[in-house]
Amino acid sequence: MIKNKQQGSVIIIVLWTAVLLTVLVTAMASKVRLSAKTVVHNQLATDNWVQVMEAINFAEMELMMERMPRPIGEELERSEEGELLTPAYRFNGQALNLEYETAENIVVRIYDHAGKINLNRIPRRNMQLLIETRLGGIDADPEEVQDLLAAWTDWTDLNDLAGVLNGAEKDYYLGLEQPYVPRNNPELDTVEEILHVRGFAELFEGVNMEAAFTIYGNARNINLNVATREAMQLLPGLDDELIETIIAYRELEDISGQAEMAEIIPFENLQQLSIWVGNGTSNIYSIFAYPRLETEEAETDETFENPDLIRQAYMEIVEVRSFNALPRVYKIDPYGVLPDSAPARVEEYGIEL
Repeated sequence: MIKNKQQGSVIIIVLWTAVLLTVLVTAMASKVRLSAKTVVHNQLATDNWVQVMEAINFAEMELMMERMPRPIGEELERSEEGELLTPAYRFNGQALNLEYETAENIVVRIYDHAGKINLNRIPRRNMQLLIETRLGGIDADPEEVQDLLAAWTDWTDLNDLAGVLNGAEKDYYLGLEQPYVPRNNPELDTVEEILHVRGFAELFEGVNMEAAFTIYGNARNINLNVATREAMQLLPGLDDELIETIIAYRELEDISGQAEMAEIIPFENLQQLSIWVGNGTSNIYSIFAYPRLETEEAETDETFENPDLIRQAYMEIVEVRSFNALPRVYKIDPYGVLPDSAPARVEEYGIEL
């Protein structure tokens, strides 16, 4: 009897030992599997980072090469009508195939700042028109427009004197819950600084500021060949349908002057727009590079309108002055917000060219 009890105890001990060893082995296997996955993901992230940095350098080289004299006898790209296309206009946010090939899964987009509104060079009259457009155009409240314009003037003037009616100087900003002082200089340091001006955070609510505005360079006009959707949406005389028409037109051929603009923009709208636009390019660019989103992941997001559904990417703002000097880097943002760079939405608006 005692022997049977001892045998039963041994069996129980053996079973519990087996259970404990099974649990221990399972836990160790899970930990090893998790560690292996971590190593794989870290390696993938490192590879992506290296490829993105490589693409950024290749994009800088592309911009430097753009300033080199064209080789004799080089065949330039032409439109369907046989007209020469300006190579510099490809820096309008379209996905680029660079001279130095990047990894297949890396997307590179370059945005010429000639396609943005320059806050450091915008005339007072144009700022007023910009404010009026954001407030509803002809339906804008004149008093509200003047209040915002006065706040802008006081932010960019060189003193703390309330020189205009309903302005906002140092005393106003120091009285806020989180106080600060106005710039008192017409040269803003960042695009986002305008949101600190009284009333402007509400005025530009929902606007991708980096896509619409710039503070670099000396250009006062916007080149429609490289203009971002966000910048065009702020301009007087343009609505969404006209913006898509402009994008559809420039996908086929260059907008070289008033004649081409008159083909796609009604006369009344063109009158409002004419003081804003020109044909110049700049030497300031935003470069975006990022891994392409896999199709399966992209199908889960129906809200974003960029063709590859990427919202944020590594971004550099650079100035390229010549082909024999490295670009000057003004800003780096590992999580820069991409402008809306989708192809023209011709079907949505029933556009025919």
